[in-house]
Amino acid sequence: MTLATAWVCRGVAAEFPHKYEVDEAELSRIEKLAKLQLADAREDLDAAQRRGADEDNDDESEDDEEDGGVLADIQGGSATTKASADKDDDMKEYNLSDYDDDEEVDADTGEKFAMFGNVRSLAYHQAGEEDPYLVLPDNDDSDNEREELQILPTDNLVLAAKVEDEVPHLEIYVYEDEADNIYVHHDVMLPAIPLCLEWIDVPVGKDTGSKKQGNFVAVGMMQPEIEIWNLDVVDSMYPSAILGQRPEEQEREREQDSKKSTKKPKKKKKPKANDQYHVDAVLSLSLNKHHRNLLASASADYTIKLWDLNTQTCAKSYTQHKGKVTSIDWHPSESRSTTLLSGSADDKTVVITDMRAPDAAAPRWTVEADVERVRWNPHDPEFFYVTTEAGTVHYFDSRTPPSTTAVTADEAPSKPLWTLSAHDGAVSAFDVNSQIPGFIATGSDDKKVKLWNIEDNKPSIVVSRNLEVGRVFSAQFAPDIEVSFRLCVAGSKGAVQVWDTSTNAAVRKVFAERTKVPLPQGEVKERTIGTGAADDSEESDEDEEEQAGGDGQDGGWESMEED
Repeated sequence: MTLATAWVCRGVAAEFPHKYEVDEAELSRIEKLAKLQLADAREDLDAAQRRGADEDNDDESEDDEEDGGVLADIQGGSATTKASADKDDDMKEYNLSDYDDDEEVDADTGEKFAMFGNVRSLAYHQAGEEDPYLVLPDNDDSDNEREELQILPTDNLVLAAKVEDEVPHLEIYVYEDEADNIYVHHDVMLPAIPLCLEWIDVPVGKDTGSKKQGNFVAVGMMQPEIEIWNLDVVDSMYPSAILGQRPEEQEREREQDSKKSTKKPKKKKKPKANDQYHVDAVLSLSLNKHHRNLLASASADYTIKLWDLNTQTCAKSYTQHKGKVTSIDWHPSESRSTTLLSGSADDKTVVITDMRAPDAAAPRWTVEADVERVRWNPHDPEFFYVTTEAGTVHYFDSRTPPSTTAVTADEAPSKPLWTLSAHDGAVSAFDVNSQIPGFIATGSDDKKVKLWNIEDNKPSIVVSRNLEVGRVFSAQFAPDIEVSFRLCVAGSKGAVQVWDTSTNAAVRKVFAERTKVPLPQGEVKERTIGTGAADDSEESDEDEEEQAGGDGQDGGWESMEED
């Protein structure tokens, strides 16, 4: 399945990504990272070995007593005598006693082979001449490999966080819009199930120097750490940086305590939330577009943490919710660039926090169900969207917060400007088109992707599609104006689809006047470009139930307009 996706702008990726190189400095860095990451593994291994030793001690002692006499008889004189006789027979049969005395002779020259070869028969050539026996390999293979890795300035990268056959990894696709092609450029193995992605355009980690532009991705996973990978490096072994690793001293203490313990292992105690690192899964990430070294992360440990990418440390930790923080988003305007929007699944609240004054009273909105996604409106940044598990989309005005300061949704839900009943299941995917005003997309557990027109605060559906990705986990518009109508959709089947929404007549009719991008004219076949489904096993049971139910729909294809 594909749990998250992210776009990379055109012209940012290196034209020829380089291969991962290991030098002394990199080995030292890997060794330090590996020591920290292996602390938990060592503790689990020691516990398993102690359990196995306790269970096997009794059985081994009984077996030793029963087999002791038999082993003594087998290893007695009769066995020793027979083995010695067999050895002598083998020595005589193959003349092994004189094996080292034989000297082989060259059949052509009649000369004996010396230990270091026949030096007198070697061929020589003058200095500066080519060695007649040395054949250098052609560079065709390396040139072909370099050409295969090439990324053109007109290409976009699409990042997909996947789990296939219980193997978590990150796939980096090259999307060629003009060629109607998408393919895997390279991939990265991950230590845990990835849950969220955030593209980072600033250099992170070693060898950053005076560089101002970077091509990195932050990966939030089921484990508390956040890994940052360089997308311009192929075949990387370790990330460029890891945010939120536990202090090395604490890992040493845990390892020593594990070695000292001789009792049967007890269930691990869940670590408490703190100000330095997360202690539970990372559910959402957001990079500040104006202060580009600041990355915010939301976690299931109820906290939001602010990371300084220059020092790769936690600058501040916030606790604004009484439950898991599922989604966060920085304010898009520069004047309010320190304002963070956050939503929680457990307490069903949405909070706006000024990170410069975290202790000040923060306005709080409540909704009727668990919060799935929160997003500011980039075209009118005083307003924001909230999607819920109940299948609704709410639109709030940040300037008119509710009078109540309730921390949970036990109070009546706050009144939005409008509410949209978008799907029959949770709205698990949501995006606002940054180039075309009033254009939003939603995706859901009901396997549908819907496009909406919300101009003049009157939301209306434009088109609905089932793109055969299973339950929809991610739907994102491309960031560049040239491909602003491209929507990347991914879900539980593992497939990644890029839908050119401009090839739909209803979309062109509604949004043609809001963009300067040339659009197709006349009758056009709808275009989707994607990868094949990786695993349909998770969908088989649901598909059978739907077929048996016979809901009478036409395969999920709905449109408000027809060609």
